[in-house]
Amino acid sequence: MKLATRIALSVTVVMPLLVLAAGLLVLGLVSRDLRQQQDARLQDRAAAVLPDVRALLAADRSGRPKAEQNQHRKVLGDALDAGIRVRGADGTTVLEGGPQPEAAVRLPDRTPDGPVTVRAKGHAWRVLSVPVTGAAPGDLWVYTPASAADPQVAAVRRRVLLVALLAAPVSGLLAYGLAARATASVRRLSRRAAGLDPAAGAAAFAGPPAGIAEVDELSAAIGQLLTRYDEQAARTAQALETARSFSSAASHELRTPLMSMRTDLDVLAAHPDLAPAERAEVVRDLREDHARLLELLGALRMLALGDLVEVSAFAPLDLCELVDAAAGEATRRHAGEGLVLEAELPAELRVFGWEAGLKIMLDNLLRNAVVHGHGPGEPPRVRVRLRAEGAFAVLTVDDEGPGVPPAERESVFLRFQHRPGSPGSGLGLTLVAQQAALHRGTVGVGEVPGGPGARFEVRLPLVSDGEPTLRLLPARRDWISRDGS
Repeated sequence: MKLATRIALSVTVVMPLLVLAAGLLVLGLVSRDLRQQQDARLQDRAAAVLPDVRALLAADRSGRPKAEQNQHRKVLGDALDAGIRVRGADGTTVLEGGPQPEAAVRLPDRTPDGPVTVRAKGHAWRVLSVPVTGAAPGDLWVYTPASAADPQVAAVRRRVLLVALLAAPVSGLLAYGLAARATASVRRLSRRAAGLDPAAGAAAFAGPPAGIAEVDELSAAIGQLLTRYDEQAARTAQALETARSFSSAASHELRTPLMSMRTDLDVLAAHPDLAPAERAEVVRDLREDHARLLELLGALRMLALGDLVEVSAFAPLDLCELVDAAAGEATRRHAGEGLVLEAELPAELRVFGWEAGLKIMLDNLLRNAVVHGHGPGEPPRVRVRLRAEGAFAVLTVDDEGPGVPPAERESVFLRFQHRPGSPGSGLGLTLVAQQAALHRGTVGVGEVPGGPGARFEVRLPLVSDGEPTLRLLPARRDWISRDGS
């Protein structure tokens, strides 16, 4: 059922009920006004006949029949259409005229607050009692049937019913027309939504405002829904591209170690009587290739996770704790190599970060310094320093290796870029650059002041307790799918 039809039916039902309710209120007010008018006429009649009633009681008391007859006519003439009853001081009825209740009906002795209603045998009367004072005291009653106003009340009731009956169809038709006009913008919005090409996205749905708050709110909600759909579709496409790139990169980079492992296995299979020293060398090569495979797959996996991470995974973190934990882990991992690691850390520096990603960045920075940061036959020496500089946390990792030539200081962060003979996968510094970008920071490489070696510097924005932590991720999310060039 259309909305306009629903509104029209609702108005058709509700409007007569409202008319009837208003009619009942008006009917009560009309009845009260008519009764007040009736009471006012009774009081006027009582005031008009009171002088003649005094004269009538005086004539009755003095025993003057002729004068009494004249006063009878005057009193009845002044009473007009009202009923009247006069009683003397001794309780005898001196005069009765006009419409009368039965003699057995007891009339009130006094009505100080105005006329009252007296009921008897299905009839009701409005009665006003007036005491007669003077030389000949007595009592005067003026009354009229309470149903005298019934014809007027019945006329009002009929008009109310007629208006209620006419209000149903008329209000229904008017409501349908108005509702159809009011819902026209909703129908236009529905047609726009039905004809929308899913490939066009939220931009194709945008249109001029309708000027109706509810319709504009619905249009904005649909636009937001389409925007979220576009974002999710883009994220899905990015995830698929990341998966394809992961597969392509893995197959390309794993080809060499796999072929090397296949050659070593063929050697072992073809020469079962191989000398123990040669066999041990082949097995060592197999283990090294296997370790390289695991490292490469793990690095590609971490790179893919960084490309697909959502902002919901980020939270305020203490960077000092993460650096301290990473330094301790590196010391334990490379204890056999004689690693000397010095760390200078403040009490606390808070950043808005992804904990797993920051750990990946720190682990790869330290591992790069340990692997490349020393000369032949020398134990690695690494110095880590963390400090606050303005609105940024600045992390520096210094080593004592040969350093990075100026011409290579940008390319070292590209995928699969490593020196000949390097045991790494060529993705460690790429992971560092990716995580720095994800955290809206920067990473660079230079020389250690006053000595040999390379200095890697990472700058990350700090966050305070009162600062909003919801931040957007950077636009670039293609570290695994983008070419290494």
